[in-house]
Amino acid sequence: MSFDLTAYMADRAQAVDRALDRFLPRESAPPASLHKAMRYSVFAGGKRLRPVLVAAGAEAVGGTLEAVMPAACAVEMIHTYSLIHDDLPAMDNDDFRRGVPTSHKVFGEAIAILAGDALLTLAFRLLANSSPAGGEAGRLRDMLIEVADAAGSAGMVGGQVADIECEGKVAGAAIVDYIHTHKTAALIRASIRSGAILAGASAAELKALGVVGDSLGLAFQIMDDILDITATSEELGKTAGKDQAQQKATYPAVHGIEASRRRAQALVADAHAALAPFGERALPLRALGTFIIERKA
Repeated sequence: MSFDLTAYMADRAQAVDRALDRFLPRESAPPASLHKAMRYSVFAGGKRLRPVLVAAGAEAVGGTLEAVMPAACAVEMIHTYSLIHDDLPAMDNDDFRRGVPTSHKVFGEAIAILAGDALLTLAFRLLANSSPAGGEAGRLRDMLIEVADAAGSAGMVGGQVADIECEGKVAGAAIVDYIHTHKTAALIRASIRSGAILAGASAAELKALGVVGDSLGLAFQIMDDILDITATSEELGKTAGKDQAQQKATYPAVHGIEASRRRAQALVADAHAALAPFGERALPLRALGTFIIERKA
């Protein structure tokens, strides 16, 4: 069955943007400098992949985007906070993100750090206000744990530490897998599963969606590594070639470009296989998997 992923992503991204505009403080609300910085980075562009995955995870088990919108917006805020902090001089020291100057270039390092902190805090307020199907408190607890684990030292932050500590060193396959599964794949996995948890997924469905999230998350980062080499700065919206320049631990550095591409394709095939029991409800997730390995930026 054909599926129009472009229309699907555009529709859900627009709905998420409208909700983000409601949830974020107004620029005029004090402290205005902080709120301007928060909104600047959130609305700087991007595919809204993670909130779309929250929607797709919910839809795979019979839920809707509307029912999981606070969680969808929360994971986008967590993702944006991580980008703001990653771009700081103390970390990746990037001047551009999504085609525009990075937060610290516009607002200064101190406000950029605080904008990231505020986005992370607001994200968990939104998560705490999520209303699971049937109003079951246990689902809310499970979803909060899912996202917190993915965002913290056992997930994204831990992966970022390993990434920093490996710069300029010869990294093996195991440490590259660790960095990618924690820094990137963990939040992608949590995005899919958090939507499903709130929509009332069974234990078996959550297990299968965990496989999907792990596979798509790792494939996404492998393709990011490849695009850093093969795409231009204009295509990426950020400085191309930074991974090689900073001697980052990446898949192509360890395995080469073609082997890395084959690994990403195999991971997406694993995700598609895990989605078989969901039938047509998983069409968006299947299409998103294909998008991950075919994207150009």
